[in-house]
Amino acid sequence: MPTVAQHYGQSGLLDAITDALRALDKDLDNLTPADLAPIDEFHIRGREATLELAALAGIERGCHALDVGSGLGGSSRFLATEFDCRVEGVDLTPEYCDVATSLSDLVGLGGQTEFHCASALQTPFEDNTFDLAWTQHVQMNIEDKQALYREIARVLRTGGRFVFHDILAGPGDPPHLPVPWASEPGQSFLIAPDDLRALLESVGFTVDAWVDTTKASHDWFLAGIEQRKKDGAPPLGIHLLMGDTAPAKIENVARNLKENRVTVFQAVLEKS
Repeated sequence: MPTVAQHYGQSGLLDAITDALRALDKDLDNLTPADLAPIDEFHIRGREATLELAALAGIERGCHALDVGSGLGGSSRFLATEFDCRVEGVDLTPEYCDVATSLSDLVGLGGQTEFHCASALQTPFEDNTFDLAWTQHVQMNIEDKQALYREIARVLRTGGRFVFHDILAGPGDPPHLPVPWASEPGQSFLIAPDDLRALLESVGFTVDAWVDTTKASHDWFLAGIEQRKKDGAPPLGIHLLMGDTAPAKIENVARNLKENRVTVFQAVLEKS
């Protein structure tokens, strides 16, 4: 079975992104973070969900933030741009870390963002390092969730905030595959919302906000599918990260949401 890193990793990704930017008449010598928005939001509801999560979290300007499962660095660049944060990202996929670094350099954020190829279960940071830990659509690939959340709690300072936007198990049957986070069952580890909440509280977090965004997520997928049927895929978008199976993965997520096989939640927690 391919590893999680192999599921996500693909060669030539930076070239594909820069070619798409040129197709949109973007000047690579004068890129802005906004130019990367279509590729920076590899999660349900894109920038809309990111803005919601940031507002829910009440992020302080200039904080030191950890982006867990940083991917191509989109969330890191968002936090650096919008809140002047110093952000360190960790991701298991080497290609993603390399591309994230290159994209941050292209938009002038290399000094505020740094990406480490490492496991989220064993990050290269000291205890009590960060003011904020942020993650979007990551834990679905991690079986040992207790180890994940203990590690996040370890590197957060007391009173620091952990915020997430994640796909969780629904009350229905297991999800149809492939989906963006998994091609095979052994790559997907979904947890029910109530079980996740109990686990987070058991490792020292207090829940400040817990929001079910499943319906909005389903509506967003349906609208996006209809838009792509009408206009086709744009030059730059998250389909570049999913390869030839992108249409099937997108349609399966919409179907999984409709059939209650998955749910979507946003949450803000505080390290006690």
